[in-house]
Amino acid sequence: MTISSAITPETVGSILARASRRSEIAPFIVMDVMERAARIEAEGGHVIHMEVGQPAAPAPQAAREAARRALDHGRIGYTTALGIPSLRARIARHYGETYNVDLDPARVVVTTGSSAGFLLAFLAMFEPGDRVAIANPGYPPYRHILTALGCEPVLIETDAASRWVITPEALAQAHAKAPLKGVLVASPANPTGTMMRPEALAELVRTAEGLGIRFISDEIYHGLDYAFPATTAAAISPNATIIHSFSKYFCMTGWRVGWMVMPATLVRAVERLQQNLMISVPTLSQIAAEAAFDGAAEMEAVKHGYEENRLILTQGLPKVGLPEFLPVDGAFYLYADVSRFTDDSAGFARRLLDEAHVAATPGVDFDPHRGHHYLRLSYAGAASEMREAVTRIGDFLRRG
Repeated sequence: MTISSAITPETVGSILARASRRSEIAPFIVMDVMERAARIEAEGGHVIHMEVGQPAAPAPQAAREAARRALDHGRIGYTTALGIPSLRARIARHYGETYNVDLDPARVVVTTGSSAGFLLAFLAMFEPGDRVAIANPGYPPYRHILTALGCEPVLIETDAASRWVITPEALAQAHAKAPLKGVLVASPANPTGTMMRPEALAELVRTAEGLGIRFISDEIYHGLDYAFPATTAAAISPNATIIHSFSKYFCMTGWRVGWMVMPATLVRAVERLQQNLMISVPTLSQIAAEAAFDGAAEMEAVKHGYEENRLILTQGLPKVGLPEFLPVDGAFYLYADVSRFTDDSAGFARRLLDEAHVAATPGVDFDPHRGHHYLRLSYAGAASEMREAVTRIGDFLRRG
């Protein structure tokens, strides 16, 4: 039997090729910059990579050796959805050693990088249509993931007066306009590198919870703090959700392994989501991650390298024409004001890459409102490259 249809072949092709509305989110521009830089390198150019937050150092030796032993042992199978129990226990122990927080390992969930952590947290905590506050400027996938899930990201503007962080007053004002279901903050922050002081973070957590707003703390740059020690929201409230990762401090970006600390009441919800969406995090990465905690001496040496790079940029850039940037408290980012040269940071970054072979990320990736005046520079590379970058940027600015 033949089923007839009034739909023409052309219409069928159009329907089947159409992407869903939920996929209509903005691109993560830093990835586009990386691709353009790769094309230049393929043609023989030497690009200094300051566009992506990726450490130049390898994973700790202990992590690599643990992975090698696991491969030699043979079969690598699934783990339980929440993660290898010994890794969850080691992460909980880390909170005692680093923050003096007594953390139940049952609240720890191992994730496929922090990216999966955000996805799982948003799915477990919010319904479509819920409004979630984030700082502007901020990490682009916050708002992109929320949008794809049908939630509404609410950008709270930050400035020098607030030291570029969300204040309790700003959160309360946004909530008064229309109820918020959540707020997400990062300290140290991406792209700015700014941090919240312990008392400021505590006051914001208390304000959020007093208004019935769930609090999510992005702590993936913890360990990379220079101005003062970072504070975990886990030390402030058992109701806070913590997102962390082995990518930054532990130099394990490509291993794709991170963790969450969840309120006890939400662990089972996250477990069900993980079972169905990911089954489990790659076993080899989990084994390496547990061993990575034994590489603290290596990681501290890498951190000292970032501190040297930070000094190279903060002292060198003003001398070549970029004197204005946000407080460089932590992480490995410098958020520079380029408004004296351009009101099109995307075009400026493209020319900087094409002409000077320095890859940087335009501020419009992080701030749709004021980002056309800013450029993010990552200083996670080698000191020699940071010095060369300052020279190249200076030559580029002089050429106009």
